[in-house]
Amino acid sequence: MRLLIKNGRVVHPVTGTVVLQNIFVENGRIVLMERGLDCEADRIIDAAGLAVGPGLVDMHVHLRDPGFTYKEDILTGCAAAARGGVTSVACMANTSPAVDCPEQVKYVLDRAKEANGVGVYPIAALSLGLRGEEPTDAEALKAAGAVALSDDGNNVDNANLMRDVLIRARQLELPVLCHCEDTTMVAGRAVNEGSVSRHLWLEGRPAIAEEIMVMRDAMLAEETGARAHICHVSTARSVEIIRKMKKKGVPITCETCPQYFTLTEDEVLTQGAVARVNPPLRTKADVHGIIAGLKDGTIDVIATDHAPHSAEEKARPLSRAPSGMIGLETSLALTLTQLYHTKKLDLPGVFRRLSTNPADILQLARGHMSPGAVADLVVFDPDEVWTIDPEKFVSKARNTPFAGRTVKGRVKYTIVRGEVIYQDEV
Repeated sequence: MRLLIKNGRVVHPVTGTVVLQNIFVENGRIVLMERGLDCEADRIIDAAGLAVGPGLVDMHVHLRDPGFTYKEDILTGCAAAARGGVTSVACMANTSPAVDCPEQVKYVLDRAKEANGVGVYPIAALSLGLRGEEPTDAEALKAAGAVALSDDGNNVDNANLMRDVLIRARQLELPVLCHCEDTTMVAGRAVNEGSVSRHLWLEGRPAIAEEIMVMRDAMLAEETGARAHICHVSTARSVEIIRKMKKKGVPITCETCPQYFTLTEDEVLTQGAVARVNPPLRTKADVHGIIAGLKDGTIDVIATDHAPHSAEEKARPLSRAPSGMIGLETSLALTLTQLYHTKKLDLPGVFRRLSTNPADILQLARGHMSPGAVADLVVFDPDEVWTIDPEKFVSKARNTPFAGRTVKGRVKYTIVRGEVIYQDEV
């Protein structure tokens, strides 16, 4: 299959440039990138007025398969990814059974072969059954195809276990993804501790519960030399801790999600359980702190923490509804709207955080735009205005607080290994 993409503005995250170029793809890889390039091709995409970037790499996704496929499964999750310009997803281990043994890693990889071509990379459990008591066999999990370790969804309260896992992960060159919330401070609590929790007469999840664990895991990374990645950073103080530790040379990276640079805790007052996420939506000051961390590079990655739930589950009272929101189909649009169009990040900066950096952290040969690279690409209109309508999602789930929001930036084509797997028909 030979593909020629003509007349597009090509986003180069590494060099920080946007260049008018044609891209010729053959046998799944980029062959040539030149202005005015003309080659015989089986398919030609005229990208005039559009931009072309590396396909998004979402390193924090819950595909719910196996065990919770009424919420989502690998096939529908990959379809949602393609619609959002996401060409690679790393899926978390909190399924049923948990992905804590080579057989479960193999299940995920085998199931992914039936999907649309989106790359699926299993993140295996850090502890058996996600219980935080005994470590998994990291070496066997890596050999089976796991790209990282994480008990995401559960904090690892046992510092000695976390330290042991980090030491082993360093030997295996595996990143460890850390869910940072002290369990004793947040268990059973639905919203941020602050004005909204007081208004609702609810016990809140204090910011310090996250920050204590961010500091602990950063210190363990410093001591062990392991590559720790802090998941879904939500507070300004967490950003400051990570900033200081990075300046010391500690090998940590971190991510945030669109909800944490877009929404505040006030969203819970109007949307209830739909706006319940872990960690919770925070304050305006925290939103500003997250944006500052994105601007100065303290925050390496924008991930979705795509967490599908059924309508019935999210219809429960706030204190009993599950936490999480979906994001695969909206992450690029929200990031462009909130960060690019407000001049907080340029297009290369957006794609470093959505594609290149997460690929590098997980050691995937993705997220780069150069001859010889795998042709995972997204063609998008950065200026198209549209309204988020969950009823048009291809995910099984609809739980997003962004329903009805007007955004600017739309995926037109998603390309995996040189094959168009999604085309916007609007």
